[in-house]
Amino acid sequence: MMKRLSLTKILILCFAGIILLGFSVPERLVIPVHGATKNDWNHNTFWYSPWGVSGVHRGIDIFGSAGTPVIASTFGIVVYKGEAAIGGKILIVLGPKWRIHFYTHLQDYNVNWGSIVSRAEHIGFVGASGNAKGKPPHLHYAIFSLIPYPWLWDAAPQGWKKMFFLNPGSKLIGKNPV
Repeated sequence: MMKRLSLTKILILCFAGIILLGFSVPERLVIPVHGATKNDWNHNTFWYSPWGVSGVHRGIDIFGSAGTPVIASTFGIVVYKGEAAIGGKILIVLGPKWRIHFYTHLQDYNVNWGSIVSRAEHIGFVGASGNAKGKPPHLHYAIFSLIPYPWLWDAAPQGWKKMFFLNPGSKLIGKNPV
């Protein structure tokens, strides 16, 4: 005789399957500014303090000429397209391993909310919007993990938040194991 699964158990199994599926998609990152190299950002600025209103710099600034194409660093789904006072024009992409990829200070967008983007797909343009107005054009790129990595917590200012913010510079050049 077969046992029937309750709706609750079915939903739990589906949820667990979706979570596992997110971790199974490979995350192979590319530098998100067309033509940029590891020489186009300062490798010491991730978690630099003091840094403006936020206190620490939770990403890296990849410099380029205004209008240079910004490309998706990885496969994902555009979950936000909009503007914010600090970030200016922003795209947020949910990528593999349940990580959120922030692309800020854009001059303009090339995709819409809900778009599925592939790695290296053109998604916007380097700019100086938000609090970058009047500064050299650049892309602020940050990676936020929805799943915390407690071993990354340290004594730096706001160091507990490092459980969620991964160093994009290290990930782009292949030196970060998480």
